[in-house]
Amino acid sequence: MRKLSELTDVEEPAWPLLSKALAASGVSMEIPPVDPGLGRASLHQLQITARSWLGGMVLNCGGVVLDSGWLRIYGSPAEDLSAGLPGGSTDLPSLAEVNEFPERFDPDWRPRDGGLVVGHDVLGGVFVLNGADPESVGRPGHPGEVVYFAPDSLKWEALEVGHGAWLQWLLREGTDQFYDTLRWPGWRAESGALTGTQGLSVMPFLWSAQARRDLMSTSRRAVPLAELLSLHRDFAIKLDGVDPGFLGGV
Repeated sequence: MRKLSELTDVEEPAWPLLSKALAASGVSMEIPPVDPGLGRASLHQLQITARSWLGGMVLNCGGVVLDSGWLRIYGSPAEDLSAGLPGGSTDLPSLAEVNEFPERFDPDWRPRDGGLVVGHDVLGGVFVLNGADPESVGRPGHPGEVVYFAPDSLKWEALEVGHGAWLQWLLREGTDQFYDTLRWPGWRAESGALTGTQGLSVMPFLWSAQARRDLMSTSRRAVPLAELLSLHRDFAIKLDGVDPGFLGGV
């Protein structure tokens, strides 16, 4: 196990580049203040250095609420998040909370199902950073790549990029193309009104034939994101007989 100083005191830390990319992005976003203590503890538990974009995010950033609240990228937020977040949110989870980190450093702890949940979208989609053996837990992609649990198929999809490239793609307006078939007129007002632990329940379900034929005719309501994730997992098991595994604790 490496000491915290070995993880933080590195040459060419990622944060200057990451903060520059955040500032230069044309995508609307809110960035809550960081909790430095939580950031250091999370970096220590993950045993990654500040040279990586994930390490830079966890150590220096409270997270990112991206694209009118559509996507939440997790970091280490301070407790008081009320200023400027969509819906007046005071409850944007941390990466540590979403992945159920132990309260104190535990050298034997590992992420559930071998992957780290790094983001959620308002539809209940889940972005996970693959661990060392994704195949063993039924996930596509290679170790260290980001995969996506899609709410319109209830299946995992390989994105074929690592965490740093994924973040850069999102900040270059990658969500416009990625969610092109899953957005409706007025979506910004709906996603922007949510708190940090809410999602949008779509009826008929996004994976249904009705929604695929006519997304504009669906209705949506705000629900706890935890409820939405549980529903998606239950339906994935019921319809396909495949458990997608841990989708994050929110």
